[in-house]
Amino acid sequence: MPHILIIDDEKAILKSVGDILADEGYEVSTAESGAEGLKFVKDTLPDLVLLDVWMPGMDGLETLGRLREVSAALPVIVMSGHGTIDTAVKAVKLGAYDFIEKPLSLDKLSLCVKNGLEKSRLEEENRSLKERFEGRCSIIGNSPKIIALREQIFRAGPTNGRVLIFGENGTGKELVARAIHKYSNRSQGPFVTINCAAIPEDLIESELFGHEKGSFTGATAQRKGKFELAHGGTIFLDEIADMSLSTQAKVLRALQEQEIQRVGGMRTIKVDVRVIAASNKILEDEIRAGRFREDLYYRLNVIPIEVPPLRERREDILLLVEYFLKEYAAESGARTKKASPDALRLFSAYSWPGNVREMKNIIERLVIMTPGEEIDATHVPPPIRSAAPENGAEAGMCGSRSAGLREARAAFERDYILRNLRENDWNISRTAEVLKIERSNLHRKIAALGIEINAARDV
Repeated sequence: MPHILIIDDEKAILKSVGDILADEGYEVSTAESGAEGLKFVKDTLPDLVLLDVWMPGMDGLETLGRLREVSAALPVIVMSGHGTIDTAVKAVKLGAYDFIEKPLSLDKLSLCVKNGLEKSRLEEENRSLKERFEGRCSIIGNSPKIIALREQIFRAGPTNGRVLIFGENGTGKELVARAIHKYSNRSQGPFVTINCAAIPEDLIESELFGHEKGSFTGATAQRKGKFELAHGGTIFLDEIADMSLSTQAKVLRALQEQEIQRVGGMRTIKVDVRVIAASNKILEDEIRAGRFREDLYYRLNVIPIEVPPLRERREDILLLVEYFLKEYAAESGARTKKASPDALRLFSAYSWPGNVREMKNIIERLVIMTPGEEIDATHVPPPIRSAAPENGAEAGMCGSRSAGLREARAAFERDYILRNLRENDWNISRTAEVLKIERSNLHRKIAALGIEINAARDV
């Protein structure tokens, strides 16, 4: 439901126009001054603003200029009982969508609001299309597992079925979710993401469902939640296993009833969203341990999709290296750097525990830090040069088996620490306890061994 803010110092206008718009199905808020309206927009960005010109203190044109500093895309319709061509021209130059005179014609007001909202929707659609053309939904690779993954995305996309994506950190689960949205019937609607592991427990319900003003300390204004913002589109619940059982119960209700209640609110809000969830954990184990609701699992797991780790699709490694080299060259406006055959052999032999995200970060670093136009084996980070190969593959030093004891020990230590970090959900303190070393010492080892914590955690 579109949210409209009316800013006018006349209470009669606020009530009459507010009632009319509410009857037409809009959510309406009001402000009696430019300063109050500006504060509201900063706290809770509405979908459209109706703004009076003649107000005491900060007048409408000054308020309009200040609103443009907050949001250049927010449609603002200026109202005036003393309409002149000069005022209308000034308003349009300041970024107003339209100008209407008082006394207001209800038909013109209604049409103007509809057109303003439609313009805003089209602009958002254009931004979304631009993002897609920039390759945000590109899944690079020609390996059998990636071909099978694409086929699953093509089949799942046009349906409205819920999708549960499994995979290690850094494999690209959000990329898969975006691709499913792209090929769905909701592709013109919003794609809203929320990382359940990154939000404190006491705030996650507000993030998901929104809150009413005054519902808790710090709730200074009404706020829409992610489910409401995703209405008509897709919501991506990343790291769903990190959600508490109480929040899981409320998400389950939202899925069953297709409706939510804001924190501190009594009103039921209907939402039409497609839910895609993801986890790097084995949810069956979480259910047995009592940390995940079985009924929610079955609600989400309508279409299961597993994203393979990079080590299981080694045929794609060189394609990805080439893709990232070109991408970062294009971003910086420089010529594309090439990786030497020896460097490529090192990349191919490496196990990539942080998966595609680790590779992306390393290639970006090499593009920035490597002098000249060729990246050779000496430029490749030591952990990749010295890492022990998996499954009996040839050693990473350009196929040589002559790596010294120091390199072998560093490779073992790196793999051992990475394995324990993954088992402990990348929690440094918990991993340090398991390894029986000081937390500060573990931080130093992570830095020395070139372990990319953020890259490994980022999907």
